[in-house]
Amino acid sequence: MRPVGEILSLLLWIAFIVLIARFVLDWVQMLARHWRPRGLVLVFCEGLYSITDPPLRAVRRLIPPLRLGAVMLDLSPMVLIVGIYILQKIVAAVFLG
Repeated sequence: MRPVGEILSLLLWIAFIVLIARFVLDWVQMLARHWRPRGLVLVFCEGLYSITDPPLRAVRRLIPPLRLGAVMLDLSPMVLIVGIYILQKIVAAVFLG
């Protein structure tokens, strides 16, 4: 069962890194509104969004963004990151423990 645990752990780690990259990309686009990706960066961004949008949309259906006055706080990336972290710990305990 150890190889299965290592593969699951690797997949969860990749998912974690992809979500962090999406989180950073969202912040870059929010803070530098004039920046538009071009060329290879555009292809990377499109791939990143197409991979991360389905799970983020699913979490947004369960936990809608919070309204704080004129600001809306989207908790879905943080919820997914915490969920992946918990799954990593479960996989480590069950398969690699």
